[in-house]
Amino acid sequence: MNGSMPRDIIIPQGEEAKRLENFLKKRFPIGYIRKLFRRNGVRLNGKRCGPDETARPGDRVALFIPFEERPNTGKKQRLLRAAFAVLFEDDDILVINKHAGIAVHEGKEILKGRSILGMLEATYRSRGIVPKLVHRIDKETSGILVVAKKDAVAEDLEVKFEKGEVEKEYLALVIGRLYPKQGGIDFPLPGRAGRPVPALTHYKVERELPATSLVRVKIETGRMHQIRLHFTKLGHPVVMDDEHGDFAFNKRFRKAHGLKRQFLHASSIAFKLRGKKRKWTAPLADDLTRTLRSLGEDV
Repeated sequence: MNGSMPRDIIIPQGEEAKRLENFLKKRFPIGYIRKLFRRNGVRLNGKRCGPDETARPGDRVALFIPFEERPNTGKKQRLLRAAFAVLFEDDDILVINKHAGIAVHEGKEILKGRSILGMLEATYRSRGIVPKLVHRIDKETSGILVVAKKDAVAEDLEVKFEKGEVEKEYLALVIGRLYPKQGGIDFPLPGRAGRPVPALTHYKVERELPATSLVRVKIETGRMHQIRLHFTKLGHPVVMDDEHGDFAFNKRFRKAHGLKRQFLHASSIAFKLRGKKRKWTAPLADDLTRTLRSLGEDV
């Protein structure tokens, strides 16, 4: 160990007890963690320790080897710019405009480093911050995504989402004409256990376009693929939905207008933050704007 001052990390309340190595892996690259243990550069509550020691809330972890984060390469910066744009940030939350084609978290065919959460973890690792998702949007949906920077903030926002205290609004292009032009879709959808659970979607037609309608959508529940499933149930699938949509129509639409993904955009979100109601909006994605122009819409 060198003579520099150690870096102290207090394990937050609310963290589950886990192997020390697993706790550190959430914050630092594995190569740096192996170096810490190989050089005996870590202490748990002032005592020498190994990777298998159990770390609990309130424990103090001291790191005696500085973490030298590599400067961002041009490729990494381009990847971040292609994934999202920051709309708002403070000590508690991060509000981003996610671009289409980027998954919010890892999956069977998605590496963590190529997901929004993985990119944010890598970006904030050197600051000792572990970003936490409090809601999700589909990979091929663009728009607003809120990320918490503290455990307590994440828990508070998750409760707000569960209680319906978060106002979420989307823009969607659906096939055909809707009658009535304003209404609700109240149809149960599969929940986490696979059993039907309540799901409610409100919509209002903004404009009628050739063979399609641009609708503003608000959801009171946050079921998986809720908007897409509800409009399909109504007989007006989201344009270019490649899972629940009208595949023949999508093929013709793509050829005519060039859109390659579902026309669904999370346009705004609002909730109380530190006692004051805040609202953020995300501008319509470029490919969706081009599609509206191609349909003859002046945007």
